[in-house]
Amino acid sequence: MNLEDARRYCLEWRQDLSRVEEEKVEFPTMARKKVARPPGLRHRIMAGFIGNVVEWYDFALYGYLAGVIAPVFFPTEDPTAGLIATYGIFAAGFLMRPLGAAVFGWFGDRYGRARTMQISVSMMALPTLFLGLLPTYAQVGVLAPVLLVLIRLLQGLSVGGEFSSSATYLVETAPKGKRGLTGSWANIGSMTGSLLGVGAAALVTNIFDSETLSDWAWRLPFLGGALLGMAAILTRRNLHSSERFEQHDNAREETSPLFQAFTQNLKDTLLALAFAASYGICFYICFVYLPEWLAGQDLMERGMALMINTAMTVLVIPLLPLAAIVGDKLLARRTWIGLAILGLGLVAWPLYAWMLASGGSLASVIVFHAVTFVLLSVPLGSGPALFVEMFPESDRLSGYSVAFNLGMGVFGGLTPMIATSLMAMTGLATAPAIYMAVACAVAVVCLAFVPDRSRSPLS
Repeated sequence: MNLEDARRYCLEWRQDLSRVEEEKVEFPTMARKKVARPPGLRHRIMAGFIGNVVEWYDFALYGYLAGVIAPVFFPTEDPTAGLIATYGIFAAGFLMRPLGAAVFGWFGDRYGRARTMQISVSMMALPTLFLGLLPTYAQVGVLAPVLLVLIRLLQGLSVGGEFSSSATYLVETAPKGKRGLTGSWANIGSMTGSLLGVGAAALVTNIFDSETLSDWAWRLPFLGGALLGMAAILTRRNLHSSERFEQHDNAREETSPLFQAFTQNLKDTLLALAFAASYGICFYICFVYLPEWLAGQDLMERGMALMINTAMTVLVIPLLPLAAIVGDKLLARRTWIGLAILGLGLVAWPLYAWMLASGGSLASVIVFHAVTFVLLSVPLGSGPALFVEMFPESDRLSGYSVAFNLGMGVFGGLTPMIATSLMAMTGLATAPAIYMAVACAVAVVCLAFVPDRSRSPLS
């Protein structure tokens, strides 16, 4: 290399060095721009899980403390307050939940599951906080029950969108071959929340005397639930829609998902509705109505029956993911759920008859709980994935939300009243078992018409 070549080489090197220095000056500015990363699997599961914990914690808490709360807000000597209580609580339970399903289902199909989940959990957590801070009837008069009913209406609206939104999000973003397992966390959350609500109610009831409880101690579990709700809001703060939904959203036509669910995909919606109603009847008879039936037939003290029911619920929760894995890996999901519900229908009447014949022996009650709860763990674990797989992406959340909340929420929620009416009309103490067997038969027939997509990509 001669002197001229060396000089040219040094000049080029200095020019390159100056460009590098310029880039170094700009680099820190660029580095400050953070790129949002999609949430990992654990984050997504926790987001779906904790929202249902909050929802069902409040549901169970309000149910168990209703007797304590009612005199605080609805004094019997005021007929206006009593009327507001009657119609307001009715509306919250039976009108707002399906309405919330329609609203949140449409919103989730149009604007994303993650946004829907953030709004629904906020609409549950903030009213729970407000409920814990509400003034009493003695302080503000009839305004107190009005505010309570408004809060319950708002919570009823959010309940209609929470479970189906989170289940859909979990299943859509699940790893390959794990849709059932990932979706099962929605029901694990709901059952965990119910247990926490029962535990919180039992804790304050046993710690405080009745006067202190009615004065102010009943507020503590609701304020605790608000803290739980704030944690759920923070967990869901940075959620993103699934990649699949983003692709769908960019290509979707200007259609109404709710209208599509009841026109173009009416068959899917009706099948999901009938299955949810049948499965809901079985769930409410075993998990909710059985302690009342045992006490009503003078077979067992209500407290003892509730204790067994709660203990068996704790034991059955770990079975939900195991049941979901079977649907993911071993048996087709529809077949697996159908076999479990068929078995439930076959054992319902014999187990009820045994409890009656034995006078409510501890062994018969425990066996009934064990058998029925284990069988119901299959639809509880695998059901969320089955519902999501029934619908196309364009109206998936709308169809799922409306069908599930009408079926499980309304038809299932009316089960205790219907079962009691059937016993009164027929004179048969085993009428609830017959009702459950019929519901199981309807569920199996519905499943026969549902295509199994457990091994296929989501449509």
